[in-house]
Amino acid sequence: MSSTLLTDEVSAALAQFFYSGDGPSHATLTRCFTACGLADVDPYEASTGMPNKQQRVLTVCAAARRRPHGVDDQLLEQLLTALRVGRVFHATDSHVMERVATLRSALAAKGAGLDHEGRLQRTNPINLATGGRAALDEQLARLRHNAEDPGALLGGAKELLESICKFVLEEQQMLPDRKMDFDELLALALDRLQLQPQTVNATAPGGKQLRAIYQSAKTTASTINELRNLQGTGHGRTLPTGISKETGQYVIREATHVAELLLSTHDRQMGRST
Repeated sequence: MSSTLLTDEVSAALAQFFYSGDGPSHATLTRCFTACGLADVDPYEASTGMPNKQQRVLTVCAAARRRPHGVDDQLLEQLLTALRVGRVFHATDSHVMERVATLRSALAAKGAGLDHEGRLQRTNPINLATGGRAALDEQLARLRHNAEDPGALLGGAKELLESICKFVLEEQQMLPDRKMDFDELLALALDRLQLQPQTVNATAPGGKQLRAIYQSAKTTASTINELRNLQGTGHGRTLPTGISKETGQYVIREATHVAELLLSTHDRQMGRST
């Protein structure tokens, strides 16, 4: 798989900022392309003013991906700088804000992000299968601090919860040597951590409420898996139809709370509590 961040999707998202004459000027684009050594593939003719800025960006981005490694990243940084100077990332216009969200989503698919000023935040992919506890903690931190694009993060939230369940069972030498679906894996981990709702004495003071809390955590984890499956059937990295961005952000935050509950309870059982 290519490691470039300047994918077709990211290129198209960048080009949208220049739709119908929007965005930085032709002269600014010329400077960006020249700085990256891409002037020779720029199709722009100053005498005719053609092609338009959107097409220029698409054409040069495609050419940059065919150049030696590093040129594509340089072009991405140049275009982001041009957009920052143009105060694009501080715009309140709904159309511009939608374009920013689309760009964030495209970058998130490659494990990268943008801060509130539009500066690129590079992150390495996390291998939850082999990275151990450090990888789980790193993925949890990413989800906790980045809820800008819940559609792109939903898959990561499901994978984190699944990996935590496997981690808990493996460390406690209770992981079965067979393939399990998400709900079975979750149930086994909750059993081992004594977090199943039915384990709580509902007649004890606060027992009914604690049982409801454990049930909520279990339902949240299971529902995130279901949402992730729905997301994968024709929805790409967007949220399933009918789920608003605000609801999606809430779901991601709840996923981090469940993850923290599982890990902290496991740590206590393993004698790692502080």
